[in-house]
Amino acid sequence: MPAFPLTWLYAPGDRPDVVVKALASGADIVLVDLEDAVAPDRKEYARDATAELLSDPPPVPVHVRVNTLDGPLAEADLKTLTPLPGLSGLRLPKVASPTDVVHVAEHAAPAEGRGIPLYALLETALGVEHAFAIASAHPTVRGIGLGEADLRADLGVREDAGLDWARARIVLAARAAGLPPPAQSIHPDIRDLEGLAASCAHGRTLGFLGRAAIHPRQLPVIERAYLPTPAEVESAEAVVEAASVEPGAQALPDGRFVDAAVVACARRTLALARRDALTA
Repeated sequence: MPAFPLTWLYAPGDRPDVVVKALASGADIVLVDLEDAVAPDRKEYARDATAELLSDPPPVPVHVRVNTLDGPLAEADLKTLTPLPGLSGLRLPKVASPTDVVHVAEHAAPAEGRGIPLYALLETALGVEHAFAIASAHPTVRGIGLGEADLRADLGVREDAGLDWARARIVLAARAAGLPPPAQSIHPDIRDLEGLAASCAHGRTLGFLGRAAIHPRQLPVIERAYLPTPAEVESAEAVVEAASVEPGAQALPDGRFVDAAVVACARRTLALARRDALTA
């Protein structure tokens, strides 16, 4: 798995052919969906097909979005999938409280004790209100994110900008809990690549890192939006070089003021450009 993934591609669990294509798409992580993308009469088949896929480690990390935690299907999903060697993470839908996460963490560990990384999706007002508590609920929580379609319906929000407060809330909660920056929720129009690019640029200003996708054609747009531009890399290199020559606060010849915080941001930019591990 990349040190910090930028692209997460959803594929329906009842379409093994689509999952195979997703694994070859270039996505950093493939998200096999057993929840919203699967019709009720195909849930069992989707679980079985996903279990067959994960019986051996796939070429790309695979996370599975299980069924709603308060429903009858999630327990079977967890019991079937968590022992499998090919499972890299679980996406937990509609998480509303830290109790939801703790319950999964305590009941989803395989016999050998390996904690499955958990990623909580906050899709209601209550979930967003509990963002930090959910993010810090258990050591196996590795990330949080928004399910924006459900959240928009819950809040009655019509304009996209109406979700910006919730977006900023989970970015802050993730950081406060020591988690990586969240990935953006999906852009539902697979033909609107210009809109996707603009939305990613906005998400980047809010502090997101990377994005979930529902079609392979969205992947290069997301990656371009989140990787630093050549100008950003050049600027960061100048800051880091200046700091190595003269530690401490200083003014660069172009007028920029440099202190420890600016240097840290510059190093993060270079790490992202190299796709290396991000450091605090």
